Amino acid sequence: MITTDFAPGSPCWLDLGAPDVRAAAAFYGAVLGWDYESMGEGEDTEGGMFRKDGKTVAGLGKLTEEGARSAWMIYYSVADADATTQAVERAGGTVRVPPTDLDEWGRMAQYSDPLGGQFAVWQAGTNKGVDLVDAPGSLSWTELYTSDAAAAKEFYGSVFGWQFGDMSLPGGGGTYSLITPAGLPEERMHGGLMQLREEDLALAGGRPYWHPVFAVTDCDEAVAEVTARGGSVQMGPEDAEGVGRMAVCLDPSDADFVVLKPAQG
Repeated sequence: MITTDFAPGSPCWLDLGAPDVRAAAAFYGAVLGWDYESMGEGEDTEGGMFRKDGKTVAGLGKLTEEGARSAWMIYYSVADADATTQAVERAGGTVRVPPTDLDEWGRMAQYSDPLGGQFAVWQAGTNKGVDLVDAPGSLSWTELYTSDAAAAKEFYGSVFGWQFGDMSLPGGGGTYSLITPAGLPEERMHGGLMQLREEDLALAGGRPYWHPVFAVTDCDEAVAEVTARGGSVQMGPEDAEGVGRMAVCLDPSDADFVVLKPAQG
């Protein structure tokens, strides 16, 4: 489970780069019940915060990188962004955005893993991260699709010290690797990674990609809103034993995410 104590190596923040900020705000407001709070004035605002019941759940910004696809960026908590940057480089990753101070809020950096999967880190200042997780309308899991699971485990294990536990998917669907922060028990696992063929990673041009899983109270209702608001469904809704009812979705700009009604424990 994801918590807001933000142990090192655990997810603490996420934001979406969208070509149309207002359209994205309206879409996720309908699908996940989020309220959007702009950080600027006027029609040309560059972004702001998503909130659920008054609690911050994610950020939203204007997609400005030329040639980049609209996508969710997941940030992992670290004590020292500079030391993490060195670890990324030693492990064969690439620094996309070097460690950068964001006023007193904290320090961030963005990277690509050796196969091109993009992720980020956050060194907390006054802002520790999102206010709500593991509840309807908030982040409940993070997931990496990659063409080389063994290489991904080696890289991320080296950078974050993550612990991995493998499980077989039903129906011969392959292996799913569960991720737990260093030194924490299995009940604190926060994500997973799965190996796919490069041709199945077409969304990112064959490169690996991370996406968020959002908890919802009704998966089918959420999917109906996705399609009604111009998004699409890549998989599902379907039931996963012991996990819940889920669907892999794309928003109208093809940013991918998952909606999940968790199984009753």
